[in-house]
Amino acid sequence: MRLRVLAVGTRMPDWVTQGVDEYLKRLPRDFSVDIIEITPGKRGKNADVDRAIQGEGDAMLAKLRDRERVIALDVEGRSWSTERLAANAEQWRQEGHDVACLVGGPDGLDPRLLARAEQRWSLSALTLPHPLVRILLAEQFYRAWTLLAGHPYHR
Repeated sequence: MRLRVLAVGTRMPDWVTQGVDEYLKRLPRDFSVDIIEITPGKRGKNADVDRAIQGEGDAMLAKLRDRERVIALDVEGRSWSTERLAANAEQWRQEGHDVACLVGGPDGLDPRLLARAEQRWSLSALTLPHPLVRILLAEQFYRAWTLLAGHPYHR
């Protein structure tokens, strides 16, 4: 099983890259996670936000693979415990599915992506900065793997 995080945003600060890499390097090959950066749409005083979201959606749709399960990170999605994430990951692995987790830009995901998603996952009711979301996802994927592997990291 391969997990891919398709995230709007490029050129993350070094502390984000280091934090993500720290968790991802601990994962075994059969539970690998790749971060795919999507160039954000133009935003500004006179920018068309809907056009920016659509452009980000076009880029994400082009990166999705046919047999990939799609999980959209969405504030209106369901909250998952670490145990639920681990159970989902085990199910995906047993079914032989690769998974794409979609992280939208500052204005959310294109409606076409939400429609394509099999599940919507809310990390928190809080508004989280995108760099922190990447680290949080990497840590939670690592924690889910340790739970499945019986590793003492998750207590």
